[in-house]
Amino acid sequence: MKLRKKHKGESGEVFTDSLNDILFILLMFFLIVATLANPNVIKVGLPRGSKDTKAKQNIMVSIDKDQQYFIGTTKIESSIFDSMLRKEIRKYKAFVDTPTVVINADTAAFYGEVFRIMRVAKKDTAKVVARID
Repeated sequence: MKLRKKHKGESGEVFTDSLNDILFILLMFFLIVATLANPNVIKVGLPRGSKDTKAKQNIMVSIDKDQQYFIGTTKIESSIFDSMLRKEIRKYKAFVDTPTVVINADTAAFYGEVFRIMRVAKKDTAKVVARID
């Protein structure tokens, strides 16, 4: 009786490449579903306005990266900037009860100067909006 010998290359391995693909897809599916389904969310009815409630941008103040000050497109020296801003706010108070000062500051601008301008505008009862670009 002759018994067959096994070849050296044959072994009892299972081909699992397609199983890895399926497991990866299932893992991604459950990760996505887990982030979307948040049971701790409370639904709140938010009020909706019938009009556009954006404040009009009356006075535009800009500070660039070289610490130069502008009101509108006019360059203003830093030594007289506060008085020029107060003058501009008073000029707009004739038309609007509370004028809005929009501060556009470069990211390289000093934040202390931005806060100083905000304080000056608030003292003259103007609304202040700051944008850091």
